[in-house]
Amino acid sequence: MPVSTQLLANILVGGLAFKQADNDKNGRKPMAEQRLSRRQALVVGSSAMLAGLPGAGSAGAQGAYPNKPVKIIVPFPAGGATDILARLIAKRLSDGLGQPFICESKPGAGGNIGAAFVAKSAPDGYSLLMGAPGIHAVNAHVYDNPGYDGIKDFAPVSLIVKAPNLLVINPSFPAKTLVEFIEYAKSNPGVNYGHTSNGGTKHLAGELLALKAGINLVAVAYKGGAPMMTDLLGGHLKVAFDDLSTSLQYINNNSLRALAITGKSRWPNVPDVPRVSELGGVFADYDVTAWYGLVAPAGTPAPIVGRLSGIIADALNEKSLRDDLFAKGVEPIGSTPEQFQDFIAEEYRRWGEVVRRAGIKIT
Repeated sequence: MPVSTQLLANILVGGLAFKQADNDKNGRKPMAEQRLSRRQALVVGSSAMLAGLPGAGSAGAQGAYPNKPVKIIVPFPAGGATDILARLIAKRLSDGLGQPFICESKPGAGGNIGAAFVAKSAPDGYSLLMGAPGIHAVNAHVYDNPGYDGIKDFAPVSLIVKAPNLLVINPSFPAKTLVEFIEYAKSNPGVNYGHTSNGGTKHLAGELLALKAGINLVAVAYKGGAPMMTDLLGGHLKVAFDDLSTSLQYINNNSLRALAITGKSRWPNVPDVPRVSELGGVFADYDVTAWYGLVAPAGTPAPIVGRLSGIIADALNEKSLRDDLFAKGVEPIGSTPEQFQDFIAEEYRRWGEVVRRAGIKIT
């Protein structure tokens, strides 16, 4: 007998609902550490119901999901932070679901090429996307036609990690603190800063700092972290916003100097590097944090989305994976699909305002 869609929806909502918690100074645990209520019932139930679910498409017609390899599209260059994270998650999904999850890089146009590919894919759970702020919250504001709708064309699965960026400089730059950097930029308008993606968080970190400080910074886009780091270490580029994980080794050997971290809290690996928000005043709410999460094409059946989300939640509770992620400079988060959807909507609103004020447009 076919399973009632409404009944299944009720089971999914009940099974996935749990209290959202942030990892803050009050000792509350991150979302991934909050056990999903009735998790086991959800996974078993969704697996059994897929074949009989009305509107389950090819997944229902062909049997329990997944019954063939699944692609995770990474919309940025292979070997970068997004690709590394995707491979870590792909292994957990493969282990949990018994089919290969294969990461495939489709970079270009600030993530638009890979995102458009997944947006136009069949909503059957076999083409997934490693989503990021640019794709879901920024590109619609800066590109005339990114080729997809970052909200309407995707079904959020799970927020996976958040990652702060660092403002780093070549030691030859005449500033040793963030305050000195701002003072220098006021006296010398047009300081160049490097980043690796138009519309990405590294780009926006510089734009937001310039807006709040009343300074003129010139964004220089690189096609990847490696060429940017080469120029930064060689002194051809003096300033950059970069991943913590990429810059850490050069900070530790004094090849680079870190002036500030862009997130809400200091990072354990660089405890002496202050937050931009520690300047107070107009900077008090400064928070530019990269994030990555898994999404599927809009219309993907809820049991598939729920099952993927549940596997990721379990993976993010593994101490070994959490330790590995922290060591790579990212914070494991986890979420339900509903929480991730709300998070994306708020990011879209927030960054739309920054883009409007900064006048950013990419042609």
